[in-house]
Amino acid sequence: MILIMGLGSQLTLWPAQLVDNLISEGFRVIRFDNRDIGLSAVVSNGVRADLPNSMLRSRLRLPIESNYTLYDMVRDTAELLDALHIDKAHVVGASMGGMIAQLFSALYPHRTLSLTSIMSTTNEPGLPLPRWDILLNLGGFGVKKGHDKETAVMRSLQFWKKISSPKFPTPDDEIITRLQSDYDRSYRPASYLRQSHAIIATGGFKRLLSRINSPTQIVHGSSDPLVHKKGGIASAKAIRNAKLELISGMGHDFPKQLIPKLTELIVFNALQAAR
Repeated sequence: MILIMGLGSQLTLWPAQLVDNLISEGFRVIRFDNRDIGLSAVVSNGVRADLPNSMLRSRLRLPIESNYTLYDMVRDTAELLDALHIDKAHVVGASMGGMIAQLFSALYPHRTLSLTSIMSTTNEPGLPLPRWDILLNLGGFGVKKGHDKETAVMRSLQFWKKISSPKFPTPDDEIITRLQSDYDRSYRPASYLRQSHAIIATGGFKRLLSRINSPTQIVHGSSDPLVHKKGGIASAKAIRNAKLELISGMGHDFPKQLIPKLTELIVFNALQAAR
């Protein structure tokens, strides 16, 4: 079972309890850092990540030049499986990782045992944008500048508090501990911009999702302010026989209160592949 993480996030964002639960269910669990983040290589062809201009071009359905796209990240996933001598896998993705997982399952259906896409989308230009205050945050407005550890952690805390699950709050000290650990492991803000640019440059891919023939579970929070629930609903509609689970009060995070539920959904979906 391969776990694909989201925008600007390292493999460490997958909750340890979720990973342990999946291992306990008998799966060999693989986490990895996407290109350009964590301990993976920097990937830049020198293209400036002009997000406002790229978002406008995306809405107008105009071509966008970027350092790479999600299709390149799909190939990264396939090549990782090749390197590990794995022919087929259960594919689980969160947020941007959910987009990569959906595309992988569409482009490599023969290598996909099951697909679980969490808090993700088909990336179609007509779907709702993130909440306005989050968009401003992502654009660098209203946030403290600086790249020292304390400033970076506090800036990230501000962002995570905006997108966290309102019904399942995580104490600030737990978020800070994780952010400090991630900063020490790897801090690469420019990569966050390039990955954002990759998402925009990829554009919508709903047309490809009819190729998916594996058991599919779509999971989304009803209170997700970053990727609107309509994104998850769109994925479920585009994928044949996909199951949709909308979790009331869940935002764009992995609150520990929901780990048992997420484990159950992922495992049950994966077991359908054996039938």
